[in-house]
Amino acid sequence: MPYWRLSAWYFFYFAFVGAFSPYFGLYLQSLAFNAWDISVLLSLMQVMRLLAPLLWGWLADGLGRKMNIVRAAALLSVAGFVGFFFTTRFPGLFVSMLFMSFFWSASLPLVEALTLGHLSNRAERYGAIRMWGSIGFIASVTGIGWLLDARPISVLLWVTVALLSGILACALALPEARREASPLPAPQLLATLRSPKVLSLLAASFLMSAAHGPLYVFYSIHLVDHGYGKTVVGLLWSLGVAAEIMVFLVMPGLLRRFSLKRLLMFSFACAIARFLMIGWGVQSLLLLLAAQLLHGATFGVWHATTVAALHRWFPGGQQARAQALYGSISFGAGGMLGGLASGMTWETFGAGWTYTLGSLFALAGLLLVWRSREDKSAAIAV
Repeated sequence: MPYWRLSAWYFFYFAFVGAFSPYFGLYLQSLAFNAWDISVLLSLMQVMRLLAPLLWGWLADGLGRKMNIVRAAALLSVAGFVGFFFTTRFPGLFVSMLFMSFFWSASLPLVEALTLGHLSNRAERYGAIRMWGSIGFIASVTGIGWLLDARPISVLLWVTVALLSGILACALALPEARREASPLPAPQLLATLRSPKVLSLLAASFLMSAAHGPLYVFYSIHLVDHGYGKTVVGLLWSLGVAAEIMVFLVMPGLLRRFSLKRLLMFSFACAIARFLMIGWGVQSLLLLLAAQLLHGATFGVWHATTVAALHRWFPGGQQARAQALYGSISFGAGGMLGGLASGMTWETFGAGWTYTLGSLFALAGLLLVWRSREDKSAAIAV
């Protein structure tokens, strides 16, 4: 099992996220774009995560070879990002973001399925590999925060394209997993998708990503506008991901001990509190620290639980499509809704009410999970 090659891919993939997600909004703000323009450009990442993974996942399951697609997607995402060096106008940035996002979005669900394929019946080791993505995010977001306090914001473009190139290098080194059984016919796939437990899980994932919309679009802008330096911004992002790492380490035990429903209810309850704290408690560094520690629950518990559940419920030949569908509905559709809604409310109602909207999405998710039927197996076997 290629532990270190998979870990390196996750490291660079989420190091790119650590460069792009917290700081690209600040780069766009430096170009004098307003909140709506920023939310539209950044939401293109979510739009492509809605559309692209389904296409690539379906193709990968049909061909049975995921790595050819992962390598091509990595190369073309680098090519798309290069466009940012040649334009600062909205139309050009829109096209570059669209192109880069379409191919960048293809990779993660395919590598998630690839990783689980390499792990076979040892899915409990997923967290130990995915943890390196969190480490990459921390290294990136902390280092870039320090760098941007000393250098112009435009240096972000050079760092980010270097990280995308790292993803490409790792993709070239990753081996294909053993060939899985042929995909089940579409009617059997649809029958699994229509089961109440799958529908409830996907709907809850949609709402959780929508709740995180204001965080991913405006968190850094929110902090800088209230006088925090970019080094502090990077450290706060890092604290959240450090909490996520700790959760990934203990998730095998949590998945065996607690039911899916209980884990998700806990995660959504923490999300309600977290976004209210960020929106209304920004003047208090102590509240911001507490809110970032809750990232371990609002992302770590939710994501690891969902990935493990889908791996259990869908057979091998459907893994790429199952993970792609999860990414499309949650990070794609949910993230797009949360990002665009926050762009509409940010300048009109302010940060406090925008983050309150995020808490309301989380509350809706909590009510959905609470009303869902308890899994009789009590816990997710991994």
